[in-house]
Amino acid sequence: MRIGLLTDGDYPYATGESRLWCDRLVRGLPQHEFDLFALSRSAHQEDQGWVRLPHQVSRVRTAPLWTPEDGTLRGSGERGLLARLVTGGEQSYGRRDRRRFTDRLTALATAICTPDDPGTPPGTGPGARLFTHGLYGLAELARERGGLHLALRSETTVRILESASRARGAARTVQSATVPDLLVFAAELERALRPLSLDWYDQESLGAVDLCHATSGGAAALPGLLAKRFFGVPLLVTEHGVQLRAHYLAASDAPIGAPVRALLAGFRGRLATEVYRQAALLTPGNTHVRRWQQRCGADPAKQRTVYPGMSAERFGPVGEGAERLGADGGDETTGGPGTLVWVGRIEPAKDLIALLHAFAEIRRAQPGARLRVFGDPAPDAEGAAYLAHCRALAAQLFPDEATGAHAEGVSPVTFEEIGGPEVPDLADAYAAGGVIVLSSVVEGFPVSLVEAMFCGRATVSTDVGAVVEVIGGTGLVVPPRNPKALADACVALLRDPERRARLGAAARARALELFTVEQNLAAFRGIYLELMSRTPVRREADTVDAHGDPLLFATPPEARLAGPWTQAAHPCDRPGAQHPPEREPVRESGREPEGVCAVAVGPGDGDA
Repeated sequence: MRIGLLTDGDYPYATGESRLWCDRLVRGLPQHEFDLFALSRSAHQEDQGWVRLPHQVSRVRTAPLWTPEDGTLRGSGERGLLARLVTGGEQSYGRRDRRRFTDRLTALATAICTPDDPGTPPGTGPGARLFTHGLYGLAELARERGGLHLALRSETTVRILESASRARGAARTVQSATVPDLLVFAAELERALRPLSLDWYDQESLGAVDLCHATSGGAAALPGLLAKRFFGVPLLVTEHGVQLRAHYLAASDAPIGAPVRALLAGFRGRLATEVYRQAALLTPGNTHVRRWQQRCGADPAKQRTVYPGMSAERFGPVGEGAERLGADGGDETTGGPGTLVWVGRIEPAKDLIALLHAFAEIRRAQPGARLRVFGDPAPDAEGAAYLAHCRALAAQLFPDEATGAHAEGVSPVTFEEIGGPEVPDLADAYAAGGVIVLSSVVEGFPVSLVEAMFCGRATVSTDVGAVVEVIGGTGLVVPPRNPKALADACVALLRDPERRARLGAAARARALELFTVEQNLAAFRGIYLELMSRTPVRREADTVDAHGDPLLFATPPEARLAGPWTQAAHPCDRPGAQHPPEREPVRESGREPEGVCAVAVGPGDGDA
């Protein structure tokens, strides 16, 4: 099977959140061939280079989403100087193409600016039909004319956006948009739609793959939508975090006005709904992501929860040693039963301030307790400032210990980095304490929590993101931003070594059952086979030889079953055909025959 892996700011680049997961997926499924279609997010990311690719990767196509306003796209997906649409007398489209551009962009802008009526299910109202009419119409125009880069930055675009924002029914915040706001949004819209202008949409690129697998539901999935539109290639979307929610949070902190934020939210919400509607299958990384997808219109029948796989081998010695601990909490090699450990990136979302205040309460109940914080600050000025603030607060809360007035002469709170002589590896950091603490106020899938579970450690966590789902009763969970509750839970475990041992053993068993690389690979191995059994891509070039004679075993047996599977498609349903916005294309081989059961990949509730 030939898989088109679609990434956005991740694999094969050396940086990126999903880089490691993608690499394990590709290496763990050697029976498949992978084509990578990667979007880069910055010049710095491209300068860092690629990871070493395995032999399963047959080719890599890249394109940037960060280039300046120079009318060009760099990388192997570039088209050079893109076609321009201007209102003046320079190079322009013909009259027919100008009308097409105006019509499609007007439909897209209207859908972005005008929310659906209350109670309308996502993806079913007139706004959804306008959005798809505009999006796919612009994609077809870009494919025929070589791109839309400068067209989307033209005066025509700004006028269309202004008209849509002033129209009756537009959201109140959008109606207050000024011309500078519309210029900012036009630039952001052009950047978001750059995948439409790439040269990936031909029979040698995305048209040659059997399945598109997008690693997120945003820009990475956009080429997958067009591959399905033009060639009938099924689309699989995996999301380990709620990208739409991350966009909302990032927009609230960005130096842009409320109208621009509302316009961006309208576009991204419409795009997410269309991605979820068109995907053959969605694999959220946890229930938190699953619920967000359903809020955006995802069909629960098309969702399979697949937890991101993590390597358990590096934590094996610590976890196995924890299982041999006695009721007294273990020996010196485990870091001592009175030590709390926090591991992660030091940033405001982790709420170390609340943890320090909680530890002050813990010290009053357990005078010998220690807190060891392992991690680096976030790579920006805010991260460094937050670390400095945490150090100052620790010195303020424990002045006697910090100055040496206390008998021990050492502060009970230490901020340390992993990689030194005392703590050379991540597993050693978890081994340094008896209880692992997570104090976040915002969290997606808690990686550090799973690592602590692999190490067989009892945990105290705040109820955010997928924490409760991951813990599953093997640790204590308290409300976020509540230092008193966090302190009480920690004290309860510090005073009860038998309970710590029971919870740690149960946590390790749960992590080995649900969160390993092997479990993740097994799930996707079955999902790939299921999707191809339901929606095999049929191309004439794959079924006949150079003389036009049929190739042996080229046609899947299910294609010969009687019923709707083999019925001739309407001319409008052929890939690339023009059709009105209210009619969706139906691929001839894309319907599941009655009486044929697809390969099962998990429990009956659809979770893998």
